[in-house]
Amino acid sequence: MNLLEYTFQQIINAVSQGSMFALVAVGLSIIFSLLRLTNFAHGDMMMVGAFGTLVMQLAGVPFLLAVLLGIVISALVGIIIERIAYRPVRGAPDVTMLLTSVALTYILENLGILLFTSSPRNFPLPDWLNASFNLADGRISFTSINLLTFGLTLLALLFLAWFVRNTQVGLGMRAAAEDLTASYLVGINVNTVIVVAFVMASSFAGLAGVLWAAQAGVVEPHMGFTPLLKAFVAAIIGGFGSIPGAIIGGFVLGALEVLIQSLPSEWGLGAYRDAIVFTLLIAFLLFRPGGIVGVKQEVKL
Repeated sequence: MNLLEYTFQQIINAVSQGSMFALVAVGLSIIFSLLRLTNFAHGDMMMVGAFGTLVMQLAGVPFLLAVLLGIVISALVGIIIERIAYRPVRGAPDVTMLLTSVALTYILENLGILLFTSSPRNFPLPDWLNASFNLADGRISFTSINLLTFGLTLLALLFLAWFVRNTQVGLGMRAAAEDLTASYLVGINVNTVIVVAFVMASSFAGLAGVLWAAQAGVVEPHMGFTPLLKAFVAAIIGGFGSIPGAIIGGFVLGALEVLIQSLPSEWGLGAYRDAIVFTLLIAFLLFRPGGIVGVKQEVKL
């Protein structure tokens, strides 16, 4: 394999990995931009989407429809937790909402264990998703999952861009992200805007959960923890609270992880991949807290 072929192979891997990080990071940024809430329960929406899809498959629903229903289930759970858990504490100190999100994480994960046990379960895929494709006499390879991951991520992000620019609720989301109180005063239905934001964020997480499970081949109640942490890093790198920043950060992080994995094994850096990623997080927090896109940070004394 020459350098060009090797580089092309790593780009394929980075795009596939970065797509999932971007989906989760965008959901985090949508909620943070409106409520200044770091929603740690967001990762569990991945688990909800993956298990929802699995249950539908076991019930005999065709795979693509099962995926759609799994995403819908994630959206419905997002509506429920916003109404029951977050709306009553809206306007409370930031630490109250943060602790609420942590509590929700434990509740959702334990519900997952109660319903499905803590053991990993196989995530079945149709035969056409197990197909692999080879280029350059087999020196470059990718799978149907790689294509599906990038394709669905692209469609989801294009829909989000269209929605926030061309619909009344989307414009309301942009206004509320600038100033939630002012949006309320000018007549925007803030509750509707926030509910729609949770629906979209949870749907993105549910889709990411299905794609993550499809690549891993298994689902389990704690599956959203690591992707959430990585998505949080991606959001910080791009600019926390910025949707374009979350997308950029997701793909940057995906490229970084693939780069570390592709380094010679004798260097021994692969075992420290997560440590390198979180070191990068600290570096951004110290030297560029606004991220790549330069999000303005509020300072409260």
